[in-house]
Amino acid sequence: MARIYPFRALRYNTSQVKLQDVVTQPYDKITPAAQKRYYDQSPYSLVRIILGISEPGDNEQSNVYTRAAANLKSWREKNILSEEPTPAIFGYAQRYTVPGSTEIRERRGFIALGKLHEYEDGIVHRHEQTLAKPKSDRMNLLKATRAHCEQIYMLYSDPAFTAEKLIFTGAPPEVTVTDEYGVDHMLWRVADPKLVRLLVAAMDDKKLIIADGHHRYETALSYKREHAPAPGDDKLTADGLPQPAAPEAAVMMTFVNMDAPGITILPTHRVLFGLKDFSIDALLAKAKDYFDVTPLAVLDAPSVQRKLSEAGKSGVAFVAVTKGSRHLLQAKPAAMDAALAEISPRHRQLDVVQLHSLVLEKLLGLTQESIRQQENLRYLREASECISQVEAGEADVAFLINPCTLDQLKDVAFAREVMPQKSTDFYPKLLSGLVLYALD
Repeated sequence: MARIYPFRALRYNTSQVKLQDVVTQPYDKITPAAQKRYYDQSPYSLVRIILGISEPGDNEQSNVYTRAAANLKSWREKNILSEEPTPAIFGYAQRYTVPGSTEIRERRGFIALGKLHEYEDGIVHRHEQTLAKPKSDRMNLLKATRAHCEQIYMLYSDPAFTAEKLIFTGAPPEVTVTDEYGVDHMLWRVADPKLVRLLVAAMDDKKLIIADGHHRYETALSYKREHAPAPGDDKLTADGLPQPAAPEAAVMMTFVNMDAPGITILPTHRVLFGLKDFSIDALLAKAKDYFDVTPLAVLDAPSVQRKLSEAGKSGVAFVAVTKGSRHLLQAKPAAMDAALAEISPRHRQLDVVQLHSLVLEKLLGLTQESIRQQENLRYLREASECISQVEAGEADVAFLINPCTLDQLKDVAFAREVMPQKSTDFYPKLLSGLVLYALD
């Protein structure tokens, strides 16, 4: 089953840089404004590796990937980044306020290397579709740097809380850093060979679900096929700790127990723009065959979300937002079953599947390819931003949705099915730059 390894992490030297100035959000969550802010904060910000800025005259010999590799090499030579002398696993906790509330949660997990498995092996399970362009971008970066600078967020199940009991013993964290969203990230280094062996053994019977990082996982898997195609046996350190058969056979992961408290999944709303001859009246006329449609007052985002959340308790529901109007759409189960009969029952019950397969494709006429290419579609976390874009005339309609549940995600992933892209938004994101894994 799941195989994990301690590793000699590449870490920022805090005697030379302030950690707060060099860590970042994951590459796919970095906006152009955030990218510039990270650049301005420090010449050693990780953004200069994971999401560099293109420059005029970039070509095959000089580009964001070659500069990333040059930065990584230079920072290691200057001891800005240094590799630890012994392998370790890292306890990792994130304390945060749930967006839109005052509730404080703490999500706990640990960082280690994880063996790369084909999906067909039945050990690592995906839950979302991936796109070719992000994988090509990450592959170019991996080939240039030969380093994994960000963690893949993996879920597993352990009602006994074995890892939590071994790692989180009450000792203060070695590192605490607060990100721009007010999330506290805390790190504990676990290097005792006895404890590491216990953690390795505890994960031996586990199956994994990719929560965040599908594109990076599949990129690492492709890279492994190119550089370490033979299945070789694990190696052992002098202390008897397992190591991957080849550096390319593993990738850096954060493992989070699905049975522990602290996991938050937020919705990702859909904003449609550039629709030819769009009419909300025409859309709602078609939608009434599949949904109970209720006009709502023109409410602000928190009020709309409260009504949507309440409606979601009794079934699938969306709010369609147009300039000057709000409409609640509540699915009719029998009509939905008939319309989506070709989709598996477990998949058919998902809000995001009903939205994509029925509303976007059947009622609005978008193709799966145009959706994949985001030709008329934007994904946004904040309902207020969706409403603002519609009211400003920057979009035709926004669909606000409820989040996927953890149980729904497990059911789909373990059945080897996949949801549409951007079906889940795990919050908070794993901070990039706390630890890195260099293949050389």
